[in-house]
Amino acid sequence: MSDQQNSAGLARLVSIMRRLRDPETGCEWDSVQDFGTIAPYTIEEAYEVADAIARGDMADLAEELGDLQLQVIFHSVMAEEEGAFTLADVFAKISDKMERRHPHIFGEAENGGHHLWEEIKAAERKDKAEDESALAGVALALPALERAQKLQKRAARTGFDWPDASGAKAKIHEELAELEEAEGAAHREEELGDLLFAVVNLARFLKIDAEEALRKANRKFEKRFRAIEAHPEFAERDLDGKEELWRAAKLSTAD
Repeated sequence: MSDQQNSAGLARLVSIMRRLRDPETGCEWDSVQDFGTIAPYTIEEAYEVADAIARGDMADLAEELGDLQLQVIFHSVMAEEEGAFTLADVFAKISDKMERRHPHIFGEAENGGHHLWEEIKAAERKDKAEDESALAGVALALPALERAQKLQKRAARTGFDWPDASGAKAKIHEELAELEEAEGAAHREEELGDLLFAVVNLARFLKIDAEEALRKANRKFEKRFRAIEAHPEFAERDLDGKEELWRAAKLSTAD
């Protein structure tokens, strides 16, 4: 597809959204939305893109990327209505950022790589925000596991970190003991959160993406449960009987 066709497709989508947002003749749902009400859909569509990729479904990926692009257009048109920024501003900002963070390609720097990217990002955060903490800019809306990973990585860059994985493992045992001793729902919730945070820290030391690891565990559980749920005697079996089916499913659906 040519750049001209891409531009025409984008212009068509913008035109559709502007028509939907028209307060007089537009859609009764689209026309009354705001940034806050649309944000959850934006997050949901990003996850649906990731799901299509995980399933290797290219046809679905094309559709889901379209849904995600619609979210960008939706926010941009709402911002345009308020005089805050336009879609052109969105493209200009990301283009400027990509060129700025790749000076070894678009500038005069001789060497690049991920370390340079991170250094430039850190400098941008320092210039942009009043919050000068190493943790500044870690989005609150991130999934909890992913946000925990980012917070831990940021803290580690300041030297606040275990020297090796043994410290992270010991912390898990400590938090598990504290959870067992916790009294009351609020205290148990707090200690469980600490335990999860400690597990994420161990994943970081093992160079494992905790969010992706849990996604895979979810998929494995769903696959195996669906297998035992389909057994004609599943509903009638007691827990031991269901556990027997589960063990068989583990063997037959091993990844």
